[in-house]
Amino acid sequence: MASTQQRFMRRGVTKILYLETIAAATNIPTRTELIAGTDLSKQVADIEGWSLENSPIETPDLGNRFATSIPGEDKAANSSLTFYEDLVSDAIEKLLSKDSVGYIVILRKGDVPTSKSMDVFPVRVGSRAPSYSTGTEPAKFKVSFSISDLPTLDAPIPAAAAG
Repeated sequence: MASTQQRFMRRGVTKILYLETIAAATNIPTRTELIAGTDLSKQVADIEGWSLENSPIETPDLGNRFATSIPGEDKAANSSLTFYEDLVSDAIEKLLSKDSVGYIVILRKGDVPTSKSMDVFPVRVGSRAPSYSTGTEPAKFKVSFSISDLPTLDAPIPAAAAG
């Protein structure tokens, strides 16, 4: 029997958090660490990257004209977040200044406890630059990140605090 798929749009559902620290070696934050993080979701104008890519290794042989391949090294795609600039506050600019080290946590299906839809990327800020335009659009700035260690993908979102 086929189940009904419930499709959704990321806007309004997906959450993006910045955590300065995660205690566990698994890079899976606790509920307390998630709450202590900075929710960037409402300031994000655009998102790029945040995925793993594989560089296959070609394995041709003389017995076949077809060039086969095997999986090679994994690497993170170039990753960035573009933010709306705030006329009054520079809190995000201070938080994500060049060389800042922390974690970008993406809750793909929102904050749904026990859902295995949390991706955690250890990061270092490579650059932060304003996006200049003469057009009729909001002021923005782009933060480029280096993924500094193996991301933790499809992690369970910690249960909500009892209360």
